[in-house]
Amino acid sequence: MTRSVLFDPLISLPILWGLAAFALILLILALWRGLKGWPLRSLAAITLLGALANPVLQEEDRKSLSDIIILVVDDSSSQQLSDRPAQTESAVKAVEAEVAALPNTELRVVRFGDGAEDAGSLAMTALAEAIAAEPRARLAGAILITDGQVHDLGLAPSLPAPLHVLLTGKKTDWDRRLIVTDAPAFAIIGEEFKLKLKVEDQGAVPASIGPEADLTITVDADEPVTYTVPVGQELELPVKLPHGGMNVLQFSLAPAAGELTDRNNAAVVQINGVRDRLRVLLVSGEPHAGERVWRNLLKSDASVDLVHFTILRPPEKQDGVPVDELSLIAFPTRELFVEKIKEFDLIIFDRYRMRGILPMSYIDNVVDYVRNGGTVLVAAGPEFGAVDSLWRTPLADILPVVPTSKVITGGFRPELTDLGRRHPVTEGLEKLAPKGGWGRWFRLMELQARSGQVVMKGPRDLPLLVLDRVGEGRVAVLASDQAWLWGRGYEGGGPQLELLRRLAHWMLKEPELEEEALTATAKSDVLTITRRTIAETPPGPLTIIAPDGTSVDLTLPQVEPGKYQIDWQAPMLGLYRLEQGNLTRVVGVGPSAPREFVETIANPTVLAPVVAPMQGGIVPIESGLPSLRDVREGRPAAGRGWLGITPRGAYVTQDLRVVQLLPAWLILVLASLLAISAWLVEGRRSRKA
Repeated sequence: MTRSVLFDPLISLPILWGLAAFALILLILALWRGLKGWPLRSLAAITLLGALANPVLQEEDRKSLSDIIILVVDDSSSQQLSDRPAQTESAVKAVEAEVAALPNTELRVVRFGDGAEDAGSLAMTALAEAIAAEPRARLAGAILITDGQVHDLGLAPSLPAPLHVLLTGKKTDWDRRLIVTDAPAFAIIGEEFKLKLKVEDQGAVPASIGPEADLTITVDADEPVTYTVPVGQELELPVKLPHGGMNVLQFSLAPAAGELTDRNNAAVVQINGVRDRLRVLLVSGEPHAGERVWRNLLKSDASVDLVHFTILRPPEKQDGVPVDELSLIAFPTRELFVEKIKEFDLIIFDRYRMRGILPMSYIDNVVDYVRNGGTVLVAAGPEFGAVDSLWRTPLADILPVVPTSKVITGGFRPELTDLGRRHPVTEGLEKLAPKGGWGRWFRLMELQARSGQVVMKGPRDLPLLVLDRVGEGRVAVLASDQAWLWGRGYEGGGPQLELLRRLAHWMLKEPELEEEALTATAKSDVLTITRRTIAETPPGPLTIIAPDGTSVDLTLPQVEPGKYQIDWQAPMLGLYRLEQGNLTRVVGVGPSAPREFVETIANPTVLAPVVAPMQGGIVPIESGLPSLRDVREGRPAAGRGWLGITPRGAYVTQDLRVVQLLPAWLILVLASLLAISAWLVEGRRSRKA
C-alpha cells in the first residue's frame, strides 16, 4: 500500500492565488496597525485557503513489474566465419545465466540475419523493433552480440537504459579482399579503357603472407589468365571489350592460408560494349526503287557512318564523255577496297554487277576481309544471274548460294522456314505481320543453297535469305531486290526495319543474336535463364554452380521455337556459373561479394558512437564474458569484468482510493475559532486601553 497527499482545488488556481495574495495584504495591514491577533488571523486564513486547496489522501495498491533486458543476437553471414558461432552461443548462455540470477528481471532474446537485398547487418533496426515491443518503463538495458560490422547506424534508437556490446572475433583474425574501385557501365568495342581495382589485406596479417597475390582474370567464358599483383596498391588494368553487348569480366584471387573467407576474393564487372560508329559501305550497281530505302534506312540511325556510291553510268557506254566527268565525285576504289577496307563493319552490294570498275584484285581483298572477320551482305537483283554477276568473281568462293540465272516474277509472300522460326535473326517476325499477313514481293532470283542457313523462303520453297559463316566473318544473301516494298507499306508492308536491324547485328556478331547462346539476367534474387538454339532437339540439362561450390541441374522448358527459358530463385548472393555443353555463362546475384563480406574483421569502433551516450561498454568475448550488476540511472554502466543494468522499479496500480484529510465542517469550525480568538484578543486590548 502506497499513500500520498494530493491537492484537488475547489476553485481555479488563479482565483486561489488571488485570495492568497489578498490574505497576505490583510496580514501586512494588521502588522502595520499593530494588531495583537494577527497570528490567529493568519492561521484562520491559511486554514480557509487550505480548505479551498482541498488536500486529499491517495492510497494505491501497487504490483511491482519485472525489469526487462533485451539481448540482440547477430546471426548474419559474417557471424558464421571462423569460430564466431561458438562464441555467440557461449555468450548467449552466459547472459541467460546472469539474468536468471538477478531478482525480478526477464530476458528477451532477438535474433536477426542478413538484410533483404544485400542490406547487410541491420542490428539497429532489430534493436528498435525489440524496444517497440516492450514497455519503455521496464527496460533495464540492452546487450548486442555482434562482430561490430553494422550497416544501419543511422537508425540507432534511444534507450532509457545502458546499451552494451559483446564483440565476437579474435585479435588474430585477418582477411584479404578484392575491390573494384572504378569500372564503367559502357565502353566502346576495341578501344582501350582503364579498370581500377585493389587487393587489400585487413586485420592481423601474418608475417608469412607475402606482399603479392595471384589475380586471375576471365572474360566471358574464355580461358582465364593469371597475374601476380602487389597488395595494397590500386591497379589500373587496360581492357578492350571483344564484342558488343554485355561483356562479363571476372576477377578472382587465389585463397590465402588462414584468411577468414574467400567470398570477397572475387568480383564480377559487367560492361556493355557499344560501337562508337558503325561504318557501312553501300555500293549500288545502278539506280533503282530500293536504293533510296537502303540509304534512308542506314542514314536514319545516328550511330551509322554511311559511305554510299551508286554507279550512274556504266563505263562500256561510249558517248564521248571523258572518264573524269562520269561522276560528280570520283569513286575512290583503291582507298575503299585496299587502304581502308578493314575499317568498315559491313559492306553491302546492292544490285551490283561487274563492269570493270572494281578489279578482281579488289574482290580478292573483299574475300580476305570476310575470312578475317568482316561481313558482306549481297542484295541480289536480276544481274546476279548474268555474266557480269558477283558470282563470276572470287566472291563466289564465300557465297552460300549458286544462281541458276532464272528470275521468277509474280507476286509472292515471303515466309519463314522452320529453321527461320528458331533463328534469332528471323524468330518472332511473324508476330510483327500486319492484319492479313506480310505484303507481297514481285521478283525473286532463283538460287540453290549449297551451305549456310536458309531462314526465309519464297515460292516453291526457293531460298530468299541465306546466312553463312566464312572463317571469322559472316555472309548474307538476300535473293530479291524488293524488300523496299515492305518499307513503303505496300499491302500493309512488313518488318523491314526490324529484319535488317537484326541481320546487321547478327553479321556484327552481337551476342544476343548468336544461334547458340546462353544468357542470364538477375533481378533481385531471381535468375532469368534463356537458352537459344537452332537445333531441332532440345538442349541437355543446365548445370548451375553456386558461390559455395554446390551445383544443381535444371531442364529448361521451351517457350518459343528455338527458345528455352526458366526463372530460378538463387539461394544466396554471389557469383553463379552456368554450364550447358560448351556454353558457359557467369552471372552475379547481387554483388559478387555481399555486403556482409566487404568488411569481415571484428571492429569495436563502428558501434562506439552509439554505445557511449548510453553509458554502455564494448567487451570482446575473447577476453572473457563479464558479469551483470545493478547501477543507478545516469552512472557509468561498464567496468573491468562487469556490465551494468539500471533497475526501473516499474509497477502497475491495481486499486486506487482517495479520501478527504479533514471534513469540511471541522475546517469551518477551526477557522471560526481562530477568527473569534483573534477578535477576543484584540477586544480585550481595547478595553484595557
